Amino acid sequence: MAHDENAAPAGAQSFYLTTPIFYVNDAPHIGHAYTTVAADVLTRWHRQRQEDVWFLTGTDEHGQKVMRTAEAHGVTPQEWADRLVESAWEPVLTTLDARNDDFIRTTQPRHTERVRSFIQKLYDDGEIYAGSYEGPYCVGCEEYKLPGDLVDGTGDLEGSKLCPVHGRPVEMLSEQNYFFRMSAYADRLLALYEEHPEFVQPASARNEVVGFVKQGLQDLSISRSTFDWGIPIPWDSSHVLYVWFDALLNYMTAVGQGSADPADAEKFARTWPADVHLVGKDILRFHAVIWPAMLMAAGLPLPRTVFAHGWLLVGGEKMSKSKLTGIAPSQIIDHFGSDAFRYYFMRAIPFGQDGSFSWEDLSARYNAELANGFGNLASRVAAMIGKNFGGALPAPGSPTDAEEALQAVATKAVADAEDAIDRIAPHEAINAIWTLVDATNMYLTEQEPWKVAKLPGETAGGAGVEGGRLATILVTAAEALRVLAVLLNPVVPKAATGLWTLLGAEAAVGPLDAQDVRTVAPFGQLPAGTTVTKGDALFPRLEDPEEIPGAPTTA
Repeated sequence: MAHDENAAPAGAQSFYLTTPIFYVNDAPHIGHAYTTVAADVLTRWHRQRQEDVWFLTGTDEHGQKVMRTAEAHGVTPQEWADRLVESAWEPVLTTLDARNDDFIRTTQPRHTERVRSFIQKLYDDGEIYAGSYEGPYCVGCEEYKLPGDLVDGTGDLEGSKLCPVHGRPVEMLSEQNYFFRMSAYADRLLALYEEHPEFVQPASARNEVVGFVKQGLQDLSISRSTFDWGIPIPWDSSHVLYVWFDALLNYMTAVGQGSADPADAEKFARTWPADVHLVGKDILRFHAVIWPAMLMAAGLPLPRTVFAHGWLLVGGEKMSKSKLTGIAPSQIIDHFGSDAFRYYFMRAIPFGQDGSFSWEDLSARYNAELANGFGNLASRVAAMIGKNFGGALPAPGSPTDAEEALQAVATKAVADAEDAIDRIAPHEAINAIWTLVDATNMYLTEQEPWKVAKLPGETAGGAGVEGGRLATILVTAAEALRVLAVLLNPVVPKAATGLWTLLGAEAAVGPLDAQDVRTVAPFGQLPAGTTVTKGDALFPRLEDPEEIPGAPTTA
């Protein structure tokens, strides 16, 4: 890239993606799971390209919000964080079938020690100074608000100024703090957004950030002295570091920045800068304004992209534990399974926009697209190979225009899905993949292999004939399924693994994870004689969710 601060280390081959680190004030809901699944799908896709991938997630455990939650439960903040991480935040990764490489906690010494080193250097370089601040503060956001950010309360809250995100009255705080000279970086930030529009995505998010910075930046209060749950300021232990200044640094501390260990230094050089920070749009400014300013001040490379996705809505409002609108991922996954959860949220909501969760829509898509569209396709092909060729993939005959057309759909599906992933548009990638599902179903409908099997010369002694038309049709359909297994492995890994097993592909062409998505499209990779088995349904039919006790209501 032309911009030095965005230059990757020489020889870097890695793909590094992060989720936000999540507050431990409560258990995860499907809004948190949405971000995590998106991160997992994107990183699994890059793994399918055989890239060196690092996927980081974790928990943000300091700050006033966590401290107050712990106090309300009669435990220390550390005890509360330990309890929530062990009982909820780490287990949900397994529930979602997420394949993260690391889990960072901001109370870990590897983080706290490196953070103290980072801010000490900024202080020594004159980027931090002492001052005082008074203003409206939202504990939920852990952020001082500008007067223009607030909304007027109504009803019982009439006369109060509310945080627009949490809908709660802000608190007026006045304290002596240390400040980061963020205002000095306004022009450099605007130049960054201008020269590197990919730095903030989607375009609507970038426009918001540019408008915000053009209004002028204030210096940032980065310490608190009214409570003690945080990382102590190295030069003044009566202050703890502002939770966001602490939390943002996790993206670097987790991959070795600030460590004296040569192995950590090597990992940091290989991994940083991050390729993608996935964030919810409510925390966009922290990541697109404060974070790059911090890195500029420290003389460190900037991440390549901050991508702000939309909110999951319930009844038209952002999903929130504080408003009792949170739905636990297990409420959905216990019935539909993790694959269906992952598929639904990645396909039904255009990534970057808000979207409402609907139990009925999920049920309809499960049945129409996963059970009938994809799962039934796999079962039909396996059953016909079993019936006509004893479960051994036959040698095909010469392809016709119909086979060439399906091959063209597969080639285009791979190219379009690849392009969508690079644009961080997983919904478009799945749409592209589904063109091959639909085309293969249509191919079978039009070619009618069940009728071809009854034609003269297609069977001998009750078995299909090698090299015949029936063999060509079934081999072509099996090849389409092979392509689909690879393309869908990042999205529905359990079903994709089941399909790979059904096709006998492990013995024929190797492990599913080892298939390079970029070379998967050409048909003819499954050798004749490959054992195909019907196996269990990839997406079994499920009972009507309206009959399930405790099912979430329509959003």
